[in-house]
Formats: sequence, structure tokens, C-alpha cells
Amino acid sequence: MPDNAAGGLRIVYAGTPDFAVPALDALHDAGHQVVGVFTQPDRPAGRGRRLQPSPVKQAAQSLDIPVYQPQRLDAEAQADLKALAPDLMVVAAYGLILPRAVLILPRMGCINIHASLLPRWRGAAPIQRAIQAGDDETGITIMQMDEGLDTGPMLMRRPLPIAADETGGSLHDKLAALGGNCILDVVDGLAMGRIKAEPQPETGVCYARKLTKAEALIDWNAPAMNIERQVRAFNPWPVAQTQWGKRVLRIHSAHLHQGDRQAAPGRVIRAGKSGVVIACGEGALVLETVQLPGKRPISARDLANAGLKAGVMLGRDAETNTR
Repeated sequence: MPDNAAGGLRIVYAGTPDFAVPALDALHDAGHQVVGVFTQPDRPAGRGRRLQPSPVKQAAQSLDIPVYQPQRLDAEAQADLKALAPDLMVVAAYGLILPRAVLILPRMGCINIHASLLPRWRGAAPIQRAIQAGDDETGITIMQMDEGLDTGPMLMRRPLPIAADETGGSLHDKLAALGGNCILDVVDGLAMGRIKAEPQPETGVCYARKLTKAEALIDWNAPAMNIERQVRAFNPWPVAQTQWGKRVLRIHSAHLHQGDRQAAPGRVIRAGKSGVVIACGEGALVLETVQLPGKRPISARDLANAGLKAGVMLGRDAETNTR
């Protein structure tokens, strides 16, 4: 028998990073019974490497919701979850795999807020991979969780266009807000018995592997379009970068160069008041905002004033010469 109102459901929330905060806030602000929050243990962060609570823990504490931080969802954690007597568990970027014993513990199971239009971009980094691939749109999928990797049946799919200047950070914020809106509709629908899960399509499956610092290194032999997407996708982390002699130059923003001037990939074509233009495997890239180690981000024009000259080669093993 369906509940008379979503507020009648006992909800346990599981999430860790900033992405998961808007949905938690939305559930609480709408008057739902969030009886407990599961989040990752505090981690060392910052220059002092002091233990820092996750964004979701901070949000839960500000809302006076009990917080649980198990290293693993073992028997002890499962006992804590069972004691909360949840009707439903809502998960958003939690960071721990839910074993079958947890998936079946809530009366209505576990549902997940995923930042892509499934089955495209299952996995860890759907936001960045969508930008990197040049997708025109992405979105939020709310799915009933099963034991697979983002393979469960879908309860809601809501698209979101990807702007031409979208970064990983800006798209993250838009999708986090959209996830908060979607979860309210889904929880209300489940409580009233109005929503039924549909299987994911069998075609269009692809995986969004986890981001690594190693792939932030720019390959100037790639087309300028691909590098420009890499710069946007990896902002704010891990930030696209290249070698400038023995220094690492981080590139926070850039745009495509309109012109047909050619040079060896990685060669600085122009550096001055009008900016810095770098040759690529196809086309060229105009640097906008850059950063040297230990320094603040600056404009590429300021970088030219600081010593980056036309003719210099950027990239791994490149010589800083003006041939």
C-alpha cells in the first residue's frame, strides 16, 4: 500500500561531495523524514593535512541529522542502517559500493542520483567525460539501484543542455541543482505509487572512467578542439597542464583560434598583448587563464609579459627555444 505522502517515508541519505548536498537540502527543506546520513570518513586535506568533514557531513550536521561514517558497509554499518528502519535509501556520489544486504534492507530499496542520461556515461566521472566527448546534452537519471555499475532500472530521466563554454565545475553545479529537483519528484511519486521503473536501453552504453592527474597532461598533437574540451572538462580538477621548460603550466581556460596559421604542435605562434596562441595537431588554441607553480592564476597576456615568447615549444620533452 503506498504512503499517503512522501513525508511519511523514513529516508536514509548517503552521499559525500558537494554534488550530493543540494539533494539532501531539498529533501530536508521539503519536510521529508531524513532519519540518518551516511557519508565517507573525514579525510586529510589542505596544506596542514588536517582531517576535514565531507560537504555532506557538514550539511547534515547543520540540519541536526544523525551522521554515520563507516569505512565499509560491513555488518556493524548494516546494523546501524537497520536500526534506522528506513523505507528508502537515497544515494548520491557516496563513494562506497552498496552490497546486496544493504540494497534490500530498506522497504523500498535504494535509489541513486546519477549525473548523466543513462546508459551513457555509467561510472565515476560522467560530468567531465560528457564535456570531453563533445556531447550536446547530459542530464540526471534517478535509478533503482541493483548490484551492477549504474545498471539499475530508471525512475526518471531529465536532460540538460551542455553550453559551448561549459566547464566541469559549472556543469557540476547545474546537475547538482537538477538532481535536487528530480529527487523530490521521484520520492513523491514513489510514495504515492505513481512512478514505475523502466529498464535502461540496451544500446548507447559507455563508461566514464575515474579522472586521474596523469591525463591532465596536454598532448599538443591532438586537434585543438579536443584540447579545448579537455581544458573545460578538467576545470576545476585536475586542470589541464603542459610543460614549459622545467615548469608546469596549468591552463584553466582557453578557446579555439580562428585562423589557419600552422606550426609544429606545441609551438607558441603568438605571445603578446593580444594573447598567447599555441599550435596543435589540427588548428590552434588561444590561452586565456593560466597558472605557474606556487602562483595565482593570471591572464595569458600577463604570462607573455612574464617571459613566454613566440617560438617557444610547450609540452613534454620540449626545448624552450625560438627556432
